[in-house]
Amino acid sequence: MSLKEKVEEVIDKDIRPALMRDGGNIALVDVEEDKGIVKVQLLGACGGCPMSQLTLTMVVEQHLRRKIPEVKKVIPV
Repeated sequence: MSLKEKVEEVIDKDIRPALMRDGGNIALVDVEEDKGIVKVQLLGACGGCPMSQLTLTMVVEQHLRRKIPEVKKVIPV
């Protein structure tokens, strides 16, 4: 399974449902597999939320890094 496939699976099973409960969503834009960089876009209520950077680092990045050690950084696009 590629890094992108692993990231998609964790986003679909764990992260997206949590964000959707608060009216938000997340789109996986790109994965730089050689660098471990995941690029995402927060959507819905999360897209314009003043706490979106906190959500990105404290929820999305930490969860992905815990589940997939190859992930080094998550950045918004």
